[in-house]
Amino acid sequence: MDQTQQKALNALEPYILLSKSATSPLAAIDLITQATSAPNTFFFAELLQTPNIQSLRTASAEQAQYLTLLEIFAWGTWADYTSNSSLPPLTEPQSHKLRQLSLLTLSTSHKTLTYPHLLTALSLTSTRTLEDIVISSIYAGLLTAKLDPLSQRVDVSSVAPLRDLRPNSIPPMIAVLDDWDSRCVSVLGEVEEQVREVRRKAAERRKGEREHERAVMAAMGEDGSRDKGKALGKRVAGDGEMRDGYDAERGEDMDVDESLGRGGARNAKRGGGRFALGKRFNR
Repeated sequence: MDQTQQKALNALEPYILLSKSATSPLAAIDLITQATSAPNTFFFAELLQTPNIQSLRTASAEQAQYLTLLEIFAWGTWADYTSNSSLPPLTEPQSHKLRQLSLLTLSTSHKTLTYPHLLTALSLTSTRTLEDIVISSIYAGLLTAKLDPLSQRVDVSSVAPLRDLRPNSIPPMIAVLDDWDSRCVSVLGEVEEQVREVRRKAAERRKGEREHERAVMAAMGEDGSRDKGKALGKRVAGDGEMRDGYDAERGEDMDVDESLGRGGARNAKRGGGRFALGKRFNR
């Protein structure tokens, strides 16, 4: 419970206590007039349920209208009051209070209220009077809103939970909530089905990618083995040719070496001859 609700309940509490001593219809009527005229009373269900106030139902028709008037202050609007010509007249504080409460009810269903709509709903002829009611409602904590005189509208951002519920209004609210709950369940079911479908497609896509990767790797492995075999064959053939060429070259080298060896031997003999002749010449 917020501060505005607590303040409204505290303002109504003295009248609830006084209702215990309002044993006559006139005392009950006077108590209703005082409670609906007080500046800070916005809750009336607790007062409405007290036995002495409820006893007005069995009073005269004129006196019973004050009980109807209290019910309008509890959950009705200015339109409800003006539609029943048998209701008692309102004092100025009562009229101001009922228009404030009607503005609160209108704000719960319309976030943007136009001046023409409010003037008609509250039976007002002056925009200045309308703005005074809106400003007083804002200061009373009934709603949070901004006046826009240029655009002739009232922008409401929040409202205080200060209106009582009409009798038999709970079953329709429960039906609305049940319908909302069934729609939420249906939407959640559709979302879950879509999630499952997305996951299934993602799994199929991953499976296809893995199969593609395995096929690519297998193809690369076969090509690699084939290329490796070809390279190995070329290497073996090249080694054989190199060995054959080396032997041939080695054979030629050996022949050259042999010839060089014979030539060297002859040269050596010749050199030796010259050396010997030299010796003889010296002698």
